Formats: sequence, structure tokens, C-alpha cells
Amino acid sequence: MGDDSEWMKLPIDQKCEHKLWKARLNGYEEALKLFQKIDDEKSPEWSKYLGLIKKFVTDSNAVAQLKGLEAALAYVENAHVAGKTTGEVASGVVNKVFNQPKARAKELGEDICLMYIEIEKGEAIQEELLKGLDNKNPKIIVACIETLRKALSEFGSKIISLKPIIKVLPKLFESREKAVRDEAKLLAVEIYRWIRDALRPPLQNINSVQLKELEEEWIKVSSAAPKQTRFLRSQQELKAKFEQQQGLGGDADGGDDDEEEAVPQVDAYELLEAVEILSKLPKDFYEKIEAKKWQERKEALEAVELLVKNPKLESGDYADLVKALKKVVGKDTNVMLVALAAKCLAGLATGLRKKFGQYAGHVVPTILEKFKEKKPQVVQALQEAIDAIFLTTTLQNISEDILAVMDNKNPTIKQQTSLFIARSFRHCTPSTLPKSLLKPFCAALLKHINDSAPEVRDAGFEALGTALKVAGEKAVNPFLADVDKLKLDRIKECAEKVELVYGKKAGGAAEKKEGKPITGKTTAVPGPAGDKETKDAATKPGPPKKASAVKGGVPPKKGKPAMAAGTGGAGPKGKKGPETKEIFESELSIEVCEEKAAAVLPASCIQQLDSGNWKERLACMEEFQKAVELMERSEMPCQALVRMLAKKPGWKETNFQVMQMKLHIVALIAQKGNFSKTSAQVVLDGLVDKVGDVKCGTNAKEAMTAIAEACQLPWTAEQVVAMAFSQKNPKNQSETLNWLSNAIKEFGFSGLNVKAFISNVKTALAATNPAVRTSAITLLGVMYLYVGPSLRMFFEDEKPALLSQIDAEFEKMQGQTAPAPTRGISRHSVGGGDDGEEEEQEEVGNDVVDLLPRTDIGDKITAELVSKIGDKNWKIRKEGLDEVTSIINEAKFIQPNIGELPAALKGRLNDSNKILVQQTLSILQQLATAMGPNIKQYVKNLGIPVITVLGDSKNNVRAAALATVNAWAEQTGMKEWLEGEDLSEELKKENPFLRQELLGWLAEKLPAVRSVPSDLLLCVPHLYSCLEDRNGDVRKKAQDALPFFMMHLGFEKMAKATGKLKPTSKDQVLAMLEKAKANMPAKPAPPAKASSRVVGGAAPAKFQPASAFADDLGSNTVESKPDLKKAKAGGLSSKTKQSDVNSNMSKGNARLSKANTSLSKGSSSLTKSQSVKQVQGKKVLSKPSLKEEDDKSGPIFIIVPNGKEQRMREEKALKVLKWNFTTPRDEYIEQLKTQMSTCVAKWLQDEMFHADFQHHNKALSVMIEHLESEKDGVISCLDLILKWLTLRFFDTNTSVLMKALEYLKLLFNLLSQEEYHLTENEASSFIPYLILKVGEPKDVIRKDVRAILNRMCLIYPASKMFPFIMEGTKSKNSKQRAECLEELGCLVESYGMNVCQPTPGKALKEMATHIGDRDNTVRNAALNTIVTVYNVHGDQVFKLIGNLSEKDMSMLEERIKRSAKRPSSAPVRQAEEKPPRTQSISANASMMRKGQAEDMSSKLKIRAVSPHFDDMHSNTASTINFVISQVASGDINTSIQALTQIDEVLKQEDKAEAMSGHIDQFLIATFMQLRLIYNTHMADEKLDKEEIVRLYSCIIGSMITLFQIESLAREASTGVLKDLMHGLITLMLDSRVEDLEEGEQVIRSVNLLVVKVLEKSDQTNILSALLVLLQDSLLATASSPKFSELVMKCLWRMVRLLPETINNINLDRILLDIHIFMKVFPKEKLKQCKSEFPIRTLKTLLHTLCKLKGPKILDHLTMIDNKNESELEAHLCRLMKHTMEQTGKADKDTEKGASRIEEKASKAKVNDILAEIFKKIGSKENTKEGLAELYEYKKKYSDADIEPFLKNSSQFFQSYVERGLRLIETEREGKGRIATSTGISSQMEGTCVPASTHTVSSSIGNTNGEEVGPSVYLERLKILRQRCGLDNAKQEDRPPLTSLLSKPTLPTVASSTDMLHSKLSQLRESREQYQHLDLDSNQTHSSGIGTTLASPSSAAANIDDLKKRLERIKSSRK
Repeated sequence: MGDDSEWMKLPIDQKCEHKLWKARLNGYEEALKLFQKIDDEKSPEWSKYLGLIKKFVTDSNAVAQLKGLEAALAYVENAHVAGKTTGEVASGVVNKVFNQPKARAKELGEDICLMYIEIEKGEAIQEELLKGLDNKNPKIIVACIETLRKALSEFGSKIISLKPIIKVLPKLFESREKAVRDEAKLLAVEIYRWIRDALRPPLQNINSVQLKELEEEWIKVSSAAPKQTRFLRSQQELKAKFEQQQGLGGDADGGDDDEEEAVPQVDAYELLEAVEILSKLPKDFYEKIEAKKWQERKEALEAVELLVKNPKLESGDYADLVKALKKVVGKDTNVMLVALAAKCLAGLATGLRKKFGQYAGHVVPTILEKFKEKKPQVVQALQEAIDAIFLTTTLQNISEDILAVMDNKNPTIKQQTSLFIARSFRHCTPSTLPKSLLKPFCAALLKHINDSAPEVRDAGFEALGTALKVAGEKAVNPFLADVDKLKLDRIKECAEKVELVYGKKAGGAAEKKEGKPITGKTTAVPGPAGDKETKDAATKPGPPKKASAVKGGVPPKKGKPAMAAGTGGAGPKGKKGPETKEIFESELSIEVCEEKAAAVLPASCIQQLDSGNWKERLACMEEFQKAVELMERSEMPCQALVRMLAKKPGWKETNFQVMQMKLHIVALIAQKGNFSKTSAQVVLDGLVDKVGDVKCGTNAKEAMTAIAEACQLPWTAEQVVAMAFSQKNPKNQSETLNWLSNAIKEFGFSGLNVKAFISNVKTALAATNPAVRTSAITLLGVMYLYVGPSLRMFFEDEKPALLSQIDAEFEKMQGQTAPAPTRGISRHSVGGGDDGEEEEQEEVGNDVVDLLPRTDIGDKITAELVSKIGDKNWKIRKEGLDEVTSIINEAKFIQPNIGELPAALKGRLNDSNKILVQQTLSILQQLATAMGPNIKQYVKNLGIPVITVLGDSKNNVRAAALATVNAWAEQTGMKEWLEGEDLSEELKKENPFLRQELLGWLAEKLPAVRSVPSDLLLCVPHLYSCLEDRNGDVRKKAQDALPFFMMHLGFEKMAKATGKLKPTSKDQVLAMLEKAKANMPAKPAPPAKASSRVVGGAAPAKFQPASAFADDLGSNTVESKPDLKKAKAGGLSSKTKQSDVNSNMSKGNARLSKANTSLSKGSSSLTKSQSVKQVQGKKVLSKPSLKEEDDKSGPIFIIVPNGKEQRMREEKALKVLKWNFTTPRDEYIEQLKTQMSTCVAKWLQDEMFHADFQHHNKALSVMIEHLESEKDGVISCLDLILKWLTLRFFDTNTSVLMKALEYLKLLFNLLSQEEYHLTENEASSFIPYLILKVGEPKDVIRKDVRAILNRMCLIYPASKMFPFIMEGTKSKNSKQRAECLEELGCLVESYGMNVCQPTPGKALKEMATHIGDRDNTVRNAALNTIVTVYNVHGDQVFKLIGNLSEKDMSMLEERIKRSAKRPSSAPVRQAEEKPPRTQSISANASMMRKGQAEDMSSKLKIRAVSPHFDDMHSNTASTINFVISQVASGDINTSIQALTQIDEVLKQEDKAEAMSGHIDQFLIATFMQLRLIYNTHMADEKLDKEEIVRLYSCIIGSMITLFQIESLAREASTGVLKDLMHGLITLMLDSRVEDLEEGEQVIRSVNLLVVKVLEKSDQTNILSALLVLLQDSLLATASSPKFSELVMKCLWRMVRLLPETINNINLDRILLDIHIFMKVFPKEKLKQCKSEFPIRTLKTLLHTLCKLKGPKILDHLTMIDNKNESELEAHLCRLMKHTMEQTGKADKDTEKGASRIEEKASKAKVNDILAEIFKKIGSKENTKEGLAELYEYKKKYSDADIEPFLKNSSQFFQSYVERGLRLIETEREGKGRIATSTGISSQMEGTCVPASTHTVSSSIGNTNGEEVGPSVYLERLKILRQRCGLDNAKQEDRPPLTSLLSKPTLPTVASSTDMLHSKLSQLRESREQYQHLDLDSNQTHSSGIGTTLASPSSAAANIDDLKKRLERIKSSRK
């Protein structure tokens, strides 16, 4: 016993696990007691046993196992957590208990399973039991079947899902074990109890003996409905009810109803497996079905018939099959085959059910037409087919087709159609058979009951009887008002015999509500006498009935437009019985009238009626009036009285007093009597005749109004208007229209026949009398209030003038709501209770649409057109679609008959050509508008495929599809879309685009829908799978849609649907459901009531739900205030992106605010503040759902005093890990988390460290939002924020990275504004990781990182940045190396050599190693960087670099040489990158950076203010200089003002001249500003983009003005034009500009400007500039191909202009440029270009020049030193040869070589050339140039004779020429020195280009742009120096001219801006001394920069020199 006592001491749970069975047994016993004892189901004790329960049931010892089972049962029954053990325990029970020999064990096992079902774990248990059926052990199978049977018997089929059980039943019947078969039989009987015959089809294939046995058993099953006897925990109320009933002894009736509904009707169809038959069709089916022999056709059909016998078919594309069958039914001559095809269609419809719906519309008309067949078997087959098809669609969808056949001449068709309608009605309920449907059907059937053929009449009676039974008398009676009693009785008799599919409930309910008066009305005997009584009976109960309606909880609907006079087009609906009948009041003869009148009027009165004396007539009228006033309604013979009034003189009465009385009496009779339309016809003509009368008009109008009230406005109005327009009097016409306008306002618009008026209104609009026209327009305005914008469509073809008047009237009405009708209600709303409100509401809207004249385009949709649309060639398909578009456009409004078009268009929706898909979508959109609500019938076969297009990968296609779906939904409502499985099938597709678009659409539409079909439930499983989709957007949209699904389906249904999910998914989804439950909006209120409450008239129901939703949410605004502030700050659209729900809500907000604005337009009560409140309410509501326990309103960063310092100390002391890693390890992340926990809000930290990237994005959004408001917090946590961002750099998700970079840009902007400096710690733990991202493959990211690096220089010294970037050049990633090298170049360029760390030498050596890199971009970057350094530092670079390999050195020298000839691509890039660095920084930043900061800010000034010393003393010039300097300002407003001033100057002819000489300077400032916008302003999110557009338009405007003035435009020099074109083309390609609101406008203006620049500039300069620009763009790696393409387009334009401009062009210069181009790009290299454009452009240019110049062109190669360097000369010779051969004028010598041509040509040309040169020397402007050319010429052709040219000139001229030539000679030999005084030529100053004999842009100075030598400048300098009072003798202190001429070593910076950057670093020391200088000295300063370029080595000497010279200039100016 020793070890016994051992285990006795153990706690219970340990005993249960003991290895001794006794110990376990004891443990189980104690556990059982314990489980029964614990009261609290949530006690922690339960959790101890969670893992043990499985062991309880699977104990290996049989005795212990029994106790274990008892204990387990107690546990499952009592423990709250028991559900978690379901799976393992159930499988234990199945495998280890059900096979036990002891019956008790099996019993307990079953009990445990049933207990699990009770605690809501039914699905899991059922799953385990079904698994058990596959076990090999028959005992287990039997036990599982038994358990399932018990479960079903006790819990019922609602909880135990039968489908999977029925699936396995046949297999169980085949078992070899008798016990299994017997048990299966019992189970089958139990299932039969619940679902009856639905079980037969699945079991039809089992053994016939077994089936027979089953049938016998089934017969014994009691017919009483089975009841659930055991209930789930959640069904306790039902349980109580059940027990109470049992107590009462049997079923109490009340509960019975409920219970019956509770047992779901199981559909056998649901239990079947779908079969796929399309693939099983015979291969030659489609050929056979068209075969000539009927036997072959029969074979094909039989094959189909066999396949469609399958009771459930797989969905697929059955369109072709249906088409083929339809053809047989419609066209086949063999009736047997028709019947066979009909059977096939019936089979398809039955097997596909709702999925067949989309084909129904095609087939129904064909079958109905075919009913003309007499053979009973055919008719029967057709009936079966059409009945089966009806069940797949709705009556609404096929109503058009049915009604179309109702008027067929063939009686059999009419009979069968009526019978089909009758059968269809049986399937309807009052809700699916609304008045809108009943009305047309009843109208058509009424014709049938009057038909001559008896069978048609009988069928009509049956159909009407069925309608009466289904919809109830109240709904149908109005349409039967004029049916005589016999027929009415017959209809009622039929109604009694009808048996409905849905039982009697529906109709009965409607009938119970019937009011007695109505029955009174309908049975009344027709005829005048009967009329009186019935009328009386009908009208008296009017008021009380109305009151009762109000009592019933319906507020009196004053503002309900629908009730105005009945409803829309359904006249009778409003009028109800008697009024409708009154039309038939027979016309009485005059004798009868006199008799009747005599009975009620005094005799004297009748005698005096036609008296000759007006006084007698007046007295008679007074008596008449008294008599009428005293008469009772029932006694008043209205017709007789009005006929008396009309008796002679009648309406020709001449005395106006008598006439007024007469008209007043008519009004009285109409008001007091039962006034019929027959009576009205007697008087209306007279009234209309008097309506225009000045004295009687008012009375006439009153009488008309009274008649309108008696006989309904629609009828009266139609009569009155027709009469008015049949006579000529314009006064009557205009007054009639005025009366009608007023009447519409009083009566409302219902029932009015718009069409009838419109023709009359059109007549009125065309009238010559203006009053008539005005009245017509006023009437249209009133109609517009009711009809809306669609009214305009009727008048689109009116004259423009008239149309504009109509539009103006409509505009006046906009925003007004229609007044509530005040007349015509009381009588007509009798009997208009609650019923049918919904339809009425809809009908008013559709009313007008129904009235539009619709064209039938069916005949235009020919087979040819359809085949076009389906053609293989897309162009032909497009033609087909274009035709369809034009057909619909012409027709405007169309009937729903569009033939084969739907199928054709459907095919195009998945066209491979996306343009056609979009075109098809726009056609479908048009179609919806054109067809109106009738488009409903195409939703299934055309609308759903559009939804499929929402899955397209292209954004614009999806947008088009969404617009189309919305256009359709607007016409059809949502019901059609939600019915059937189509939508759920779409959602099932795992296409993320489709899912997110579709869910977004549903989330938008569902809130506005009042009720949805139950089919919406089918979407729920797919919605759940979307909640867990891989794609974040899909998940988000699914979450957004969740509350709206729940709003319609309810939480319970949604929660139940989670049953089929995996356990993990289920928990997540349930949590989301709980969340959504809190946000679930209320269902929208019924529109009619709500709209009347919100707005005095008729707010369209559309807006209602939105506002109801808002109110609902608005009530929750009690919560915390900070959120409200946020909402206000963010305007209505929520900017606080705090969570999924929030963004969902903000979408709602947008919708909501729309709704509110539209509501508030119409009503003063809904003010803005209210709508704001609602939205804010909405905002707050979303809060709890974020994370209930977290309050997110506080700050996100908590400031911990000295927190940052403490962290730094810890890192220094190595107490924590140093932030240094190649990839972040977990310990780093954990460490950061811990550090953050103290200073970051918890909820934000959870987002920041969440596993899902979406949350990171959210965190970043929140951080961006709080950046401004929590500056201090951000700075205090900056080190942590930067560290966290480095972690994000290691994420793979681009969206996070982009967001992080966006945040960094804003962060560094903020820090630089706050003058913050990064600490070493922050920099070292962040910069290296940022630099990693410079090597990203994505362009945008690299751009962002570079921008961030630029901004960092403002908060961290550039010299300290340098080593980090240098480190980045060692990366393995070549992109990173290249970008880092470029960045280093930028740093050196911006901050001079001082940034190079540790020393310039080491840094440069390091950079130079990359010249030999294996990657081309890296090599280029290294070369460009060193060239940049060279530009700053000159030749010293070579010393610093040290030894390079020969290859590298030659590359470098070549690059330096090239950069000297033209701006290298690098500086251009850098210039673009630069502006962000130049943001001026406040001076007290840090001493270290003070110099740099000023360096930057002054740089801009220097650039902008380029001095012009010619005009130094004139005030205007300095003003212009100042204004121009402001153009380049960083402040947008300053720049705009400056530009406006310049623009004004340019616009005034007399002042424009003042700009001369400043053009280059102005253009430089302008394109500097363009660059600033491009780099800084556009990237600045805080800047309002409208400002930028303003600035752009000012720049472009002033430049266009400038380039219209040719003289000024020609002053622009090459370098400047090149940069200008670069700027403009870059702007044209800037995609960000296109995104601006007026971006397109800006780009159009730039286009215009570019054309102006090309046409008006100096043609040589612009051609030269374009060539250089092209060369650059092809060389630059960063340049886009688009850029080069646009440059070439400009060149082509220039080529087109050449014929006009060839004589003004300096060809020598252009050819030199081409030579340089061809040197850089030999033909082979050009051919390697991706595009062939460059080589074609060049050839075209040369070819055009050759064509225009001929052989002379070869004389223009004078400027090219070494012609062999390029292929230019050879190419020109080839061209010449070619052209000469072509013209046949080739010289005999030509063949001997091109050189001969040249010689010959040159000799012939000598005279021409010299003449040209002397002409230049003689001209004032070009003297210098001419001399230089003459010198060149003499040098070249030393034997040339210039004597003849000098002979004719004056002595002075001759000596001038000689002196000039001598001077040039001395200069050329290097004896002269160039001046270094302030006065370098003004144009040079503008462009910053040093003179050189032969670079592209050196000759900027001359207006004619010809090449010149330095002598010109020397000459000019002398003049300038004299002007400035300096002597020209001192030439020693000027640098030698040779330094300017030594081409190879000195870079000539052609780009206008480059020189400005070049020497800043050397001027650093001198800056302090010059800060006090005024503006002009500032200019001088800049000129100094220009000069110092000459000798880079002597910086110090230069600066001293400068100082002296500046002093001298100042004193000279004083």
C-alpha cells in the first residue's frame, strides 16, 4: 500500500495523468465531483484540465475510461472553455470509445458528442463523425451514424447540416455490413422526417430493393412537422417556449407558427453535386445542329437532352448552346425537334436555376411566339420550358417580352401567354408583384377578357384572378375599375380557385386590410344613377379613413411627391374607383338636361338665361348661384347645370359681369358636385376662350382649377392645352400655360403626360408672340422642378438662343425643391394607406423616363453589325463599336429591344485590345442612359460581365468599368445585381483588383439599399476570405464593407457563416464582426417619409440613407473632444488616418458630405454646421473600434527630460548595443522597442513594430500628421525615430519605403527650420543606412534619397557627411557607387574643396580609383565628379589625384576637354540638384557652417543680378538689373511681381527697348527660377500648387511677350538659349505638372513658347544651341529618351524653317557645331542609339543645307581646324555628288574626286565671300567681326586679292581696315594682353562665358553670331574702360591672353550657370570684406568672378588685385 498512499496525496489533475490505472480512476472520480461542484463556468480551475480531457476519454483501462467519460461529459457541460477541446476529444471518442464492447461507454461517447453540439460546436463534431464513417471498423461506423441520427432527431436540420450527410448516404447503403446498412436506413428515415421529398433525388441510384424498403418506411413517417427538442446554449428562449408548450399539453398556436418557420425548407437541388456538361457535348454538336437532315439535328438534340437530365449543372458559358437551341425552337420546321429543343431548354433552366437567368431574355420571346403551334406535345414542351425558365429569372426582367406578345393576332399565342402569366403570378408574392408591374399586365389582360376568342378570354380571367389572389384586391381593383360586374365576378371566382405556390398568407394579408368602401365602389352598377350612390358612398368615408391611416403610425405625408395625385404614370392608382368610371358618364340630350335642371333651379332663372337684357341675365346668374350653393352633392345634376350655362348666349356672353358670375358658378359646380369629365368637356372650351380675357381671366382660371380638382389635373391639363393651341389667340395661349404652371405647383406632377405637353410647349416656344414664349419657358421651369435635368433632352434641337433662355430658367430652379401639393389630395388619397409606398416613391422618378419617346433600334442591330463587332481584326471590331455608338447617339432614348447586341458586346468586354474594352464600357454606359430602367433585363448577361472587368490590371479600364456599373445601378437599383449567385461568383475569383473594386462598390451602394435579396448571404463566405486576402487593399475594402453586409443580414447570420472557417480564421473574423457590429449603421429609413421630413418637398430618396446614417452616427458623439478638433482641422474628409476603420469612415464622410450638401441646398434647416457635426460624430464613432482600451487622442511622442542624452551615454558606455549592423537582428529590434516604450504612445508603438507592413504605413501616416504639432516631441525622440526608419530601409515593401522617405523629407525640412543639428550619434546610426538606399533600382526612390541627402546638409555639416558618402562608394552595388560619387561631386561643387575629408588629396585619390571601375555608370560618375572638382580647383586636381594609369588619365583628360567645349552632363544635373541646398539658413546656425550658409544665399543673388556696365550710369539699367535679380528669387510672390513688372515693360512698345542688352540676363534668371520650381517648389508638399501654376504662367507669359519682339529675341545668345530650351523641355516632360489642376494648360503654353523661341530667336544661335543640347542629352546617362526626342522635334522644325532663314544663318558656325557633334558621335556610335531619330535628324539637316546652298556649302567649313576629326566633309561631298548626278549637271571632272569641286567652288566664290566680308566691315554692328573674318581669310588664301574692294572706298576706310588687320595680327601673335578691368563685354557677363577662339558658344557677343577672335573683346574692353575712366595703358596686371587661348587645359564653361558656381570657394575669404558693398558692387563682384577664371592658380593675387580695382571703380564713379 506504500505506493498507494504516494499517489493519494497528489492533486487531482496529477492523479488523472498517473501511470497507475487506479490512481487515474480515483482522479477521474474526484474530477467528476469537482466538475459538478464548480458553479462558475468561467472559474480558472477549468483551464487546468484543458489538456487532460482527451486523456479522460482515451484511457487504455476500460474501467477508468468509463469514469473518465463521465467526468469529461461533466466538464463539457459545465466548463466555459470546453469548446477548445472539441476536435481532439471528438476524434478520441470516435476512435477509442465507439469501438468499446461496453454499451455504456458508447452511450457516454454519444452524450459527449451531443453535449458539444449543445455548446455550439456542432460543425466540428459533425466533421469528426463524418471522418469516422471512413473507418475500417464497422462498429465505429455504426456508432457514428447513430450519433448523427440522434443529433438530427434532437437538434433538427437547422443545426445539423444535412448536405454532407446526404452525400455519404449512398456509400453507406453499399456497405457489406448489414448493421451499417440498417443504421443508414434509420438515418435516411430520420432525414426524410425533416426534408421530405428533397431526399429522393440523391438516393435515386441506390439498390432498388433498399429503395423500396425505404419508401415503405417513409410512408409510415408521421406527416406532422418535426420539432427541435434539444436546444443550443444560445437558443435558451426557444427552449423556454418549448417547455412552456409541453406544459400546456401540446402545441399552442402562437409558437407553432414560429416553429414552422424555424424548420428550414431544404431544397433537394442544394444537396446535389453539380455536373459539368459543356465539355461532354459531342464534338460536332454545333455542325450537326445546323445540318440539313433532320435526323442529324435530332441526334444532336438527343445528346443534349441526355446531358441536361442531370438535376444540377455546373455554371459555365452556355450562351452558344442556348443560342443553338433557341434557333431550333424558333426556326426549325420539324415540330418534333422543336419540342425536343424546348425540353433541352427546360432541362438547362432546371439544372442551372438562377445561373440561367442571363439567357432568359433571349429565349422567352422565341418560345412565346412559338405557341402558335397547335400540337399538344409541342405546346406542352414549350410550357414546361417557359415555366422552368421563369423560375430562373424575375417577372420584372421578362415583362417587356411578355407584354410585347400580348397584342399578337394569333389567339393561341394570346391564350398561352395569358396562361403563362397566370402560372407565373402563382410564384409571386405581393412584394414581387408591385403595382408598377401589375399595371401594364392588367391593362393587357383586360384586352384579353374582351377578346372574341373564348379560350383567350378564359385564360385572361385566370391570369387576372391569380393576380387578384396574389396581390390582394386593394392592389388590383384600381385597374379593374371599368370592368362590368359579370366579368368582375368571373375574375373573383377564378381567384378563389387559384392555389398559390407560397401558400395563402400573402394574399390574405392584403385582403384583410381592404377597406369596405372600396368593395362598395367596385361592385356598383355602372350608369349615372348608380354613380351617384357609389360616389356618395365612396367620398363620405374619406376623412375618417385618412385619420385611421395616421393612427396606424404613418405621419401625414405632406411632402411626399408621390401622393400628389395618385402616382406617376398610374392614373387609376390615385383616382381609385369612381373617378375612373366617370369618364363613361353618358352624354345627356339637351331635353333631359333641361328637365333635370328645372327640377333643381327656380323657373324664373331658367327663363331668363337667354334674356336680351343683361341685367335680367345677371339676376338669373345670382339665383343660379344661390341654388347651386344650397344643393346637396348627391342631388346636383352637374352635366345638366353646365349645359344650361352653355345655352345661348353661353360663352359668347358679352357682358363681363354676367360672364364673371357664370364662370364662378362653373367653379362652384365643379367643387360641390360629382363633376364628370363629360360635364367638363361641355365647359372647358368656353373657359379656355375666356382665360386670356382681362376681366374674366381670373374667374376662368379658378373654374379650370376646380375642374382639375374634380377630374384630375392630368386629364384637364391635356384638354385645356390642346384647346388653347387649336385656336389662334396668343393671349389665351400664354395665360393657359401660366395657369398650368401654377396648377402643377398646386397639384403636384403625378400622372401628367409630359409627352403631350411637350409638343405644345414646342409650338409655344416657336410662337411669334413673346408672351407665349415666356409662359412656355416658365412652364418648363416648373416642370424642371419635378422632372429634373432629363427634361432638357426634349429641347436639345431648339435654336441656341432659345436653348440658352431655357437653361437660364432651369438654372434659376436649381437647388429649389418642388412645393408640396396642396390640392387634389383629399379625394384621391382615399384608400392610399401605407401599401405600395415604396413603388410610388420609385415611380415618380421613373415616370418621366417612361414618357420619353423611345426609338426602337432593333432593326439597326443587323447580323452584319454583330459580326463586325466580333471580327478577328480589331480595326473592324472598332468600326462595329463606333457604329453602335452612333446608333445610340442618334436615337437618344431607345426601347429595350436591341437584338443580338448584348452577346456581341459581352464578347468585347474581354477583348485583348484594352481600348476596345474601354469603348465597350462607354457604350454600355450610354446604353444605360438611353434605355433607362428597362436596362434591368440585361443586368445578368451584360451587367455582371462588366463587374468582371473590375478585375482588369489597368487602372483606367477599372475606373471605366466602375463608372459603367454605377451608371447601370442608377437606372436599375441594386436588387437585380444582388439577386442570384452571380455577384458571389465574381467575389469568389481570387483577383485582388476585382475584389477591392467590387467590395468598395458594395460598401458604397449597400448603405442606401432598403432591403436586399437573401442571395447576399452567398457573398459572405467570400467576404470572409477577402478579410484574410494577401492583398492589403482587399482586406481593407472587405473590412469597410463588413458593417454594411451586417446592416442587411444581421450579426447572427454573419456569425453563423463563420462556422465553415478554420478555427484561427474564425476567431479573427469573429473579432472583426464584433468590431463591425459597433459600427453597424442603421438601415435607411423608408425614403418617402424621411425625405418629407428633411426637406419641405421631395428630396430625392437617393440621399436619404446617407443622412440617416449620419444621424445614427451623430448620436455617438459623446466621446473625447481632441478627436473633434482633429476632425475640424482636417475639414470634413478625415485626415487622421488612425486605422482601417477610420479610412473607411472618411470615405463615408466624402459620401456623407455630398449627401448633406445636396440636402441642404433645398432646405434651410439643414445647415452646414449640422453636417459638420454629423461628420465629426462619425469620426469619433470610429474610435472605440480602433483598439478599445487605447486612447489615441494624446501626444504620440512623450518628452522624457534628458532621455536622449541618457541613451547616448548608455551607448557610449556600451551598456546597450551600438547601432551598427549589416542586417538588423532581433536583439536590435527588441532594444529599440524597449527604448521607445517610455517615449512613444503605446498604440503607435504597436503599429510601428507590427508584423504587417500595412501597420507601418499607418504609423508613418500618423507620424507625418503629428510632425508639425509635436515638434519638441519629435526632436526629443529623433534618435529613436531615425533608428526605426533604418529598420524600414531593410523592409522589402516599396510602399513603406516611399512613405518613410516622404516622412524624412518633411522631418529634415522641419529640423532645418528649427535650426536643429544632428548629433554624431544620430548621424552615425542613420546616414550609412540611408546611403544604402541610394543604390535602389527604382528611380523615384533614388531621387528621394538624393533629395534627403541634400536636405541633411542643412542640419549636419557637409564635411562630416562627406566620409559617410565616401564609404558608400565602396559598396558592391554599382548604382550606389555611382550615385555616391555624383553626390560627392555635388558637395564639392556646392561647398568647395574644404568638404573633402580627411584631406582633399586622399578624397580625390579615392574617387579617382573609380575611373577604372568595371561599370560604365560608375566610371562616368567618377569622371564627372573629378571634372566638377577641376572646374572648382583647376589644374591642381592633377597633383591631388596623383598617379593614374595611362588609360584612366586619358579618359579623364578627354572628359575635361569635352567639358570645356560644352557643359558636361554632370554640371547640368548638379545645377538641378542644387536649389534644395540653397535654402537660406538663418545666420546664427553654427560658426562652422556660417560661411557655407552665406555662400549659398549669396550665390543666388550673384546669379540673378548680372551687371551690364554699358549702362552703368543710367538709372533705368540698374532698376532693370534689380528687377531681373528678383525673378530668380526663392520667394514665389517676389518672383511673380518681378515678372509682372518686366512683362509690363515688354508690352509697351516705347519702353521695350530698355530691355535691350538685358535679355540674356533675364533669360538666365528665368530658367534659374524654372529649375528652382522643378527641384524645390514642386517637391514641397506644403506649397499650394496653385501658386506654382501662377508662377509658371507668369514666367511663360512674360517670355512669350519677349519672344514676340523680334529685335529683343535675337539678342539671346547660344549658351542661354541652350539652357532655356533645356529648362522648357524638362518642364514639358515633368509628369508632376500634368497632375496639377491646370497642368495641361501650362504644358500647352510651354509648347506655344517653344515654337516662338524657335521662330524668333537668332537662327544661328538657336540652331547651335539645339545641336549642343542634343549632343548633351545623348551623352547624359540621366537624360530620358523623351528629352532627346523633343530636342530633335525642335531641330526638325528649324529644318522646316531653313528655306526662309538660310540667308540669315552663319553657316560656318552651324557646320562647326555639326562637326563637333559628329566628332563626339561618329556614325557607328549614332547607329548604336536605341532610336534611329538622331542619325535621321542629322542627315535631314545636312541634306536640307546642301539642297539650299549647293556646292557653296563646302566654303563654309572655315571654322573647322581639323576637318579629318569628323566625317562631316566627306558626308557633304557625298551629298553634293549625289545631288549633282541627280540633276544631270555634274561636271566631267566630278568623278576625279570631291576635292576638285571644292577648289572650283571656292574660286568661283572668292568674290562673293569678300563682298560679304566688306559689307560686314562697313556695317556698324558687325565691323569687328568683318575684320576678323578678313584676317582669317587673308591668312588662309594668302594670294587673295582684296585691292578691288578697297579701291572704291574712302581713304579713311582703307586705313581703318589696315589698322584693324594689324591690331588683330599683334593680338594673334600673343603680344597683346586682355583687360581684367570690370568691363568684360556685357553679353559675356550675362552668360558667363570666357572668350575663346573656337568653342561653340564663345561668340555670344555678336548679334549675328559669327565666330570672332579675342580682338573684338579687346576693342570693346578699351571702350568700356574709357567710359569708366580707367586708362588702357596699364596692361601688366592682366593675365596673359594665351591663358585664355590655350584650349586643351582650360575648360570653357559653355553653360551659362556653370561659371557662376566655379570660383565661389576661392572667394570665401574675400567675402567678409565686401559685405558692405551696395548693389552695383555686388554686380562688380560677380564680374570679378568671371575674370578670375582666367588664371586659377593665382587666387590670392587675384583677390588683392580685385580689391584694388573695386576701390578704383568706386572712386571713379563718385
